[in-house]
Amino acid sequence: DTARDYSDEGCLHQLFEQQVVRSPQATALITPTQTLSYQILNTKADQLARQLQALGIKPEARVGICLDRSANLIIAILAVLKSGGAYVPLDPDYPRNRLTYILEDAEVSVVITQPESEEITATALQRIVLEDQEASQYPATSYTASTTEPQPNNLAYIIYTSGSTGKPKGVAIEHSSPVALVNWAKDVYSQEQLSGVLAATSVCFDLSIFEIFVPLSSGGSVILADNVLQLPTLPAAQSVTLINTVPTAIAELARIQGIPDSVTTINLAGEPIPQTLVQQLYALGSVQQVFNLYGPSEDTTYSTYTLLSPDDAIVPIGTPIANTQAHILDNQQNF
Repeated sequence: DTARDYSDEGCLHQLFEQQVVRSPQATALITPTQTLSYQILNTKADQLARQLQALGIKPEARVGICLDRSANLIIAILAVLKSGGAYVPLDPDYPRNRLTYILEDAEVSVVITQPESEEITATALQRIVLEDQEASQYPATSYTASTTEPQPNNLAYIIYTSGSTGKPKGVAIEHSSPVALVNWAKDVYSQEQLSGVLAATSVCFDLSIFEIFVPLSSGGSVILADNVLQLPTLPAAQSVTLINTVPTAIAELARIQGIPDSVTTINLAGEPIPQTLVQQLYALGSVQQVFNLYGPSEDTTYSTYTLLSPDDAIVPIGTPIANTQAHILDNQQNF
């Protein structure tokens, strides 16, 4: 359905803020040690956004986020977007020279980090160091959206690809693109399917956009994990309804019998999918839908999708998502 322009419907964080109004007391974020409601998550993000604005962050400014996978990570991402800036994810485990390169290449002006990562972000001009997992150090003031409210054509994030051809390459994405993705997903997936989405992908990869913003825009819970193989040991494992990952990871999770019965929907992306894996997932009985999602980072996470059947002779990549066109070219780049 390309009739509706999904991309012209505000900014990424505004989809979350609209859900805060609809369900303030619902559970937005579950970590192994914490549970935050929509209202509390929003308040904490507002407070950090105000701090960022005080440092001069406004639309098109780039803010690095170098944090472990705790509640602070989600708070920081929302806060950067609320402040008007674009977030640049930095994995604390990356080599220091790679982080330094990204900080310089993206022209990052502020980094949100943690005490144990202060040294590796030393080249940043300004830093906000979040001392504790509960993020209780933020000043008790709310941010003012009016002065720096970003527009759909402003940058939302810059994700650096692996750099297989040399130096990492930054992919800069405006709000309108992930907004279109989120709104498409809300049409394709039911609220029940999105009620507990496992967020196990590094924020340095764009599969994380789906895992964070689709549930937070539809009243579901983001269930945070260090990686997908941690799922069986998560306190909230039985609350996970949707897993969004790569085929090799789900194959390993299936091998160790680590897919909870609560999971009804599995999204696979990033690698070719063996037909035997599709059959294996449906054979679990609890899994009702397995999707193949395909697309490069430059086209905002997913470009095409299809609901797979255990009877498919081959695994197709499907048809374009909303607001997307797909063209098949020959060797001469002709349609």
